[in-house]
Amino acid sequence: MMAGDGLLVRVRPPQGRLAVTQAIALAEAARLHGNGLIDLTNRAALQLRGVTEQSHGPLLRQLVALGLADADPAREARRNFLLAPDSTPGDDSESIALGLIAHLDDLPQLPSKIGIAIDAGPAPCLAGVPADFRFERSQAGALLLRVERRPMGSPTSVETAASDLIALARWFLATGGAASGRAARHGAPLPMAAEMAPAPSRALSQVLASASGPFHAVPFGQIDADGLIALTRKRNVAALRLTPWRGLVLEGGAQRAGHAPPDGLLRIDACPGAPACPQASVETRGLASRLAPLVEGSLHVSGCAKGCARQGTAQLVLTGRQGRFDLSRNARAGSPPEKTGLTARQILALFGRP
Repeated sequence: MMAGDGLLVRVRPPQGRLAVTQAIALAEAARLHGNGLIDLTNRAALQLRGVTEQSHGPLLRQLVALGLADADPAREARRNFLLAPDSTPGDDSESIALGLIAHLDDLPQLPSKIGIAIDAGPAPCLAGVPADFRFERSQAGALLLRVERRPMGSPTSVETAASDLIALARWFLATGGAASGRAARHGAPLPMAAEMAPAPSRALSQVLASASGPFHAVPFGQIDADGLIALTRKRNVAALRLTPWRGLVLEGGAQRAGHAPPDGLLRIDACPGAPACPQASVETRGLASRLAPLVEGSLHVSGCAKGCARQGTAQLVLTGRQGRFDLSRNARAGSPPEKTGLTARQILALFGRP
């Protein structure tokens, strides 16, 4: 898609990880074919920024050669999977993912935003991440397949996961799900009994503690090519695992004593803003950085009412409109404002910075 700084090219590495050689080559491709900036998305994918019409084709060919994209665009579109970031080789999450990839040609073409969360660890960890169909662990420890916003799921297994998902995808399309666009908005009766409740979600700190290396937070989810290469050169790092939490797990790296998730970074959301996004009329991330120490709770600074950086509510929301900001509380971007027409300076003064 086109942004203010050129084309955005989304990359979904298989199994949600980049080997060191792939990460270095991807960073070099981001410099050669784009502007060197790389976004981490809330679906654990990457976006290369600043790609031109002329460099788009060569970039895609390089991604295919690196094993980071499928040469068939239809197969690539179907591979919209998100793995639990603490998945390990041979576990149920990876086995389900490999089984789905082996049956991609049998999976019907779904709306572009449909996502599949493969979250088969000891308990779910991706409940707060956008997805439409979820493989999870039940309260009794069995595998289940659940549709988003449905409280109960149906039994599945590593061996039947692919066929069960294909059947559910066909049901979604046959009952008019494409018109709703997302499974959460589709209310048709399920085609199978759903009697299994998922286990309570794990806390982020538990997930990161069980990951295969330390978590490296990336402010606002954007890193440049040099920064990505620098991570691969940290001691003992063998791969970079993507997460939906604006950071990367450095596989093989040494865990720091007392490691804890970066709550301060995770509570702040800000889209690229102007001029990087043509929809935005305001600069966002500079204001978010200055404002963060002055406010408590979650903060969302959005360049426009679309609210791409955070789909849910935040305790404080600033929405760009015609070069100024609307302020809302406990709301989403674009919600009815409490104050309108604020400049960045007025907002900072409002929260105690002269």
